[in-house]
Amino acid sequence: MKRVSVDVAVVGAGPAGLAAALEARRSGAKRVLLIERDAELGGILQQCIHDGFGLHRFGRRMSGNQYAQAFIDEVEASGVEVRLGTMALEVTGARVIYACSKSEGMLEIEAGAVILAMGCRERTANQVLICGDRPAGVLTAGAVQRYVNMEGYLPGSRAVILGSGDIGLIMARRMTLEGIEVKAVYEVMPAPGGLTRNIVQCLDEFNIPLHLSTTVTRVNGRKRVESVAVARVDKNLKPIPGTEETVGCDLLVLAVGLIPENELSRGAGVALDPRTKGPVLDDVFMTSVPGVFACGNVAVVFDLVDYVSQSGEIAARGAVDFIAGGLCRQPQYVPVEAGENVNFVVPQRLRHGCAGARLFLRVKKPLREAVLTCESGGRMLMQKSLRHLAPPEMIAFDLAGRIGDAPVAVSIREVTRE
Repeated sequence: MKRVSVDVAVVGAGPAGLAAALEARRSGAKRVLLIERDAELGGILQQCIHDGFGLHRFGRRMSGNQYAQAFIDEVEASGVEVRLGTMALEVTGARVIYACSKSEGMLEIEAGAVILAMGCRERTANQVLICGDRPAGVLTAGAVQRYVNMEGYLPGSRAVILGSGDIGLIMARRMTLEGIEVKAVYEVMPAPGGLTRNIVQCLDEFNIPLHLSTTVTRVNGRKRVESVAVARVDKNLKPIPGTEETVGCDLLVLAVGLIPENELSRGAGVALDPRTKGPVLDDVFMTSVPGVFACGNVAVVFDLVDYVSQSGEIAARGAVDFIAGGLCRQPQYVPVEAGENVNFVVPQRLRHGCAGARLFLRVKKPLREAVLTCESGGRMLMQKSLRHLAPPEMIAFDLAGRIGDAPVAVSIREVTRE
C-alpha cells in the first residue's frame, strides 16, 4: 500500500472541492491533495451545458462547463496535487483516507485536515414508492442529462417528468429542444420544487404543463415503459380514488429530490442533521469530528453553484486554521435554532466567541414579504427585510460581531398589510 502525507486532502472535485482546494492553497497550505473518482475535474458541472451559472461570483451568465473550467484553470496553475480516477473508500476519524486507483492501487493518505466534497445523489423510483413493472425507460433527471448532453443519446421519444426539481425542469426544456415530446411535469406537493426562473424559462416558455398535487402511481410496460398512471393527491399526499388517468410515454424522468452523499461521513463518525441529511457543521464548516470539514451539496443541497463554491472556501479556511493550530480542538458551541418559518439553518452551531459567520437557510413556505431576524440572549444580532421567499431558494446572510454564549435564534416573520 502506498502511503501519502498531505496538509489538506479534499474528497471530490466538483465545484465545492475545486473551490476548497484552491482556497486551501491560497490560505497557505503547502501540500493540498484533490481526490476525484471520475476521469475529469468538474463533477456534475461537466454535464450542465445550460447557462445561469456564475452570476454572483463572476457577474455574468456562464454554462456549468465554463464555470467549472474557470476553477480548473486556477487549480492547475496553483500547485494543487490532483489524483483522478481515485476512489475514496474510507475516511477515518483520525483523518486518514483509504483510496484506490487503477494506476496506483491502494493508497493510505494521512491528512492534517480533510474536506468532504462528495456532492449529492438523486432519489430513485424505489425511494418514492412507485408501483408497477420494472421496464427500461425509468431514469433520474441527472442520468438523462448525462445521456443527452455528454453521450449524445436520446433515451426516449415521449417523456413524463415526475417532480419539479431544478434538474427535471431544465431537462424538460433540453429534451424538448432535442425533439423529445414532454407530455407534462407532475409534482406531488402543492408548490413547485424548483426555482421560479426555471418554471418560467423551462416550462411556461415551452408550453409544458405543470400539474401540482399530482403523482405517478404506477409504471406500465414489460420491456419498455409504455405508460404511467397519474392521480391527484390529498393533503396527506395519498392518491385520491377516481382521479387516476393513464399517460402514454416511453420515458419516465424522476426529479424527486437530492440527498447529500454521506456514506464516507458516516464511516468517519460524523454526526448528521436529520433535516438537511448532511453533517452538523460549525461556522468554519467543521463537522463533529475535529479536523474533518464538509462543504457543497454533501453539507446541504444548495440551489446556486456560487453558494457551493463559497461553502468550499469557508471550509478550506477553517481547515488551514485547524492545521496551523488556530482552532480549538474542543471548542464550546452555541446552537443555531431554526425559528418561525425557517426549515433549517446551516451551520447548525457557532463557536463561542467567533467573530461572525456566513449562514444559509430555507423557508418552510412561500412568503411575499418578511423580516429575517437573528437574536441571541435578548440581543438583536441582525434584522433584514426580504421579499418573495420560496422553499426552493436558499437565503444566505452574514452575522457580524462576536458570538456570545446564548443560543442564536433565526426567524422569518411574515409582514401582513391591511
